[in-house]
Amino acid sequence: MPTFTPTAAIPASSPKLAGPRTVLVTGASSGIGYQTARLLAIAGMSVIVHARNGDRAEQAVRQLTRDGADPSRLTTVVADFTHLDDVADMAHEVITRHPRLDLLVNNAAVVGPPGRMLTDEGNELSFQVNFLAHFLLTRMLEPAFAAASAPRVVNVSSALHRTGSINWTDPTRSRGYSRVAAYAQSKLALTIFARAFAEYGRSAATSVSVHPGVISTRLLPYYGTVGRPASEGAAAVTHLCSAATEIEPGAYYDRLAATEPGPKVGESRTMGRLWKLGAHLTGQA
Repeated sequence: MPTFTPTAAIPASSPKLAGPRTVLVTGASSGIGYQTARLLAIAGMSVIVHARNGDRAEQAVRQLTRDGADPSRLTTVVADFTHLDDVADMAHEVITRHPRLDLLVNNAAVVGPPGRMLTDEGNELSFQVNFLAHFLLTRMLEPAFAAASAPRVVNVSSALHRTGSINWTDPTRSRGYSRVAAYAQSKLALTIFARAFAEYGRSAATSVSVHPGVISTRLLPYYGTVGRPASEGAAAVTHLCSAATEIEPGAYYDRLAATEPGPKVGESRTMGRLWKLGAHLTGQA
């Protein structure tokens, strides 16, 4: 363990971003993550492309270049989020190579298998990949946020967070495991984290969360049978990355519109409990 409701379609256009800025997009080798990296790269940003292995990262860079990105503005980092040591190593690498980070898009996500699976650290798979890894990464990157002007953290959440609950005494869900319930728990945790960061974070970064819509990705079966293109989900994400978009710390967005999240998200006690749980499970307590 490391020590340290349908709405109108969104045009998939590039956001207007002022000045040279650097962004890290997790899970950028496919789906919403790839399309987010593409839109931000075309807008002129320096994009750090994260993937779980080197082959996927290099393949994403080649495709981004074919799609119009400037290869000189693309770099890669590799980490398997099922291993928190990988996440910590990646954070150190990012800070070393990019001491100023303007944007972090916490996008990487999985749905666990039908039967409960634990990581080497003993955490339920989707809870670690979707929440704990991003909790650890965000906290470790705070020195790089401190060197940026108006840094932002955009957490790609899900409307399914409304159906979730945090099993405080058994977050691994050893009793009555359901892959959908575990996924909803992880997205609820990420949404609470986005709100709690304003109170407990050590940097001036503004953190928000966003439901990008029902999108045609590998996760579509858990939302419905018809999804919009990944580029539309990415447009909602990059809208929040734009310096021209005013955002409120901790806000939750349903695509473009700020809206009330699930009732547990803003509770002070819940935020404190989640922060302590995240710190404990990632070795930062």
